[in-house]
Amino acid sequence: MTSDARRRLGASGEDFAAAWYLERGYDLLDRNWRCNDGELDLVLGARRLVVFCEVKTRRSAAFGAPFEAVTFTKQRKLRTLAMRWLDAHPRRGINLRFDVASVYAPRGEQPTIEVIEAAF
Repeated sequence: MTSDARRRLGASGEDFAAAWYLERGYDLLDRNWRCNDGELDLVLGARRLVVFCEVKTRRSAAFGAPFEAVTFTKQRKLRTLAMRWLDAHPRRGINLRFDVASVYAPRGEQPTIEVIEAAF
């Protein structure tokens, strides 16, 4: 798969995950937020909750479930990025949650999603 195709697949998975959250009453606070340390896929809010969601999209499970790609090292990086985001968007008295959205998007089929809330 070319890097452009990979990028398009990732973007479609993020679209699907964002829609999932919006349908459940969350607000999209940021998408693909970048700083020198990396990128956050989705940042969402609901009342006094801020959710940092890492989206992993795959065409198949041939290389494992998408959520398995969120290793301990990736989790640590996401926590650092969340702190950077909070530094740039000060909020008081909020709760934080880290979710992982696993999106399967087989060619020619409707994508499916599994969101693991409070994944780490």
